[in-house]
Amino acid sequence: MDTLDKISRWLTSGATPEPKSPDLATHAKPLLASLMTMAWFVEARDPYTGGHLWRVSRYAHMLALEAGLSASEAAKISLGGFLHDIGKIGVPDAILRKPGRLTDEEFDVIRTHPDMGRRMLAGHPLSRLVQDAVHLHHERPDGQGYPQGLTGEQVPLMARMVGICDAFDAMTSHRPYRAGMAEEAALNIIQSGRGSQFDDHLTEHFLALGRKGLLEHVIGHSDDGIPLQTCPMCGPTLVVQRDRQPGHHIYCRNCSGEFKLMPAQKGLHAQPTGGMGRPKDLEPELDVQLIERTVAQAVEHLSAADLLATAALGHVPEGPR
Repeated sequence: MDTLDKISRWLTSGATPEPKSPDLATHAKPLLASLMTMAWFVEARDPYTGGHLWRVSRYAHMLALEAGLSASEAAKISLGGFLHDIGKIGVPDAILRKPGRLTDEEFDVIRTHPDMGRRMLAGHPLSRLVQDAVHLHHERPDGQGYPQGLTGEQVPLMARMVGICDAFDAMTSHRPYRAGMAEEAALNIIQSGRGSQFDDHLTEHFLALGRKGLLEHVIGHSDDGIPLQTCPMCGPTLVVQRDRQPGHHIYCRNCSGEFKLMPAQKGLHAQPTGGMGRPKDLEPELDVQLIERTVAQAVEHLSAADLLATAALGHVPEGPR
């Protein structure tokens, strides 16, 4: 019996394995990893969003704990943060990688990604763990969001949390047409959207994270303790995976520039070589260790009830057309 069959039987039989059941956890891990791998490759299509999913996931986890949620709930919301943009797989590269601002027509295409993500999750045994984040993270308390125009607490808690974290990371991250904002400036914008774009109470909790200095170690990073490296032509676009050693070559997937990792006072420094990457060098390389760690951390806190709550295998409610 394969992994999918085992999870499916648990979800439909009414059987209740013990919390922290090694068997359940063992078979949940590859399912979570399959979702995260899809999301990671979607992110890798855009050279300016390196580390975005990890950062949103970290912000969301901290926000959930700051708001008083349990470790189990925080783990689910963290997963939602990692997977929220999975629907961008349906957005053409010409739009996703556009160096300038989007036209209204192009933004309309971008706005399809929550519904695309919902459809992608349909039938996945663990979809209900994260579908609120994937489908509804662009909803707003004032009803001006999309795709459904929900208001207030009609927007699920997970979606409200991930929405704040996604916006903050977008503001503090570098784009081709602007530099990333300073933390204080981005927090001021979050504050100004309190009660309209962002949930009132959750905004206060997120601002509290900033006052405590807990956002600094995530801004501009792609993993714990690993900042994005800077391409002189394109800005902070270079992701260094944790297992990389001095002498390893990495490439800017925007301009194709080649860099050699050199020892530095703190970690490694990407030094330009003057060379250019070949097409094979520019292929996205899955960060297996990052995904394995993220899955392991989530499964450590997710109870059997969390996984069994995804019952009604394969059913994801239809949104408005």
